[in-house]
Amino acid sequence: MLFFCITGYGQEKDTVTPATASPAMVTVAQVNSDTLLGVYHVLKTATFDGQTYPLVELKEVIVVARMPRGVRFDYRRHARLVYNVRRVYPYALLVRDEFGRINRLLETMPDEKAQRNFLQQYEKELFNAYEDDMKKLTFTQGKILIKLIDRETQVTSYDLIRQYRGKFSATFWQSIARIFGTSLKSSYDPAGDDYLIEQVIREIEAGRL
Repeated sequence: MLFFCITGYGQEKDTVTPATASPAMVTVAQVNSDTLLGVYHVLKTATFDGQTYPLVELKEVIVVARMPRGVRFDYRRHARLVYNVRRVYPYALLVRDEFGRINRLLETMPDEKAQRNFLQQYEKELFNAYEDDMKKLTFTQGKILIKLIDRETQVTSYDLIRQYRGKFSATFWQSIARIFGTSLKSSYDPAGDDYLIEQVIREIEAGRL
């Protein structure tokens, strides 16, 4: 508004009274019968192609569509969902990073035997490092982690195990998952069943959670 006011009255003799409040504020008055008085903030400026413009920094605003049919929003359940997603999301990012690193290492190995030995050793190290943490996860957190792994790697947990440890191992762990009421073949659906999870992750990535 200050920009347009100054532009509209720029042909008249205006005076700028020295700031009496804070250094970032000035009083603008027109010497005429129509006097414009007020206190305004001095804007930052930015120059583009030799022309200087007022600059206003706006906070990021994310606009999302309506929730899909069948998705209900409950504040208590949402708070619990936020807690669970924040609990397991770092592990999903870890899987994504390790997925890329392992693939690069496998490409440098001379034959399948070397790759197999490497994967067996890597599996032992992985269990030693994260087995205790995984045991502390709840069933709900485990289900969310399986879906987030698919989100980050574009590969389901079942396919990851089958790719690196074979179909027998994948089938075995899938059977274990079934006992606990979940599936390693679960895929991530950000526009459907996992809509609320996706919104939580976006808030995390934006630094608001």
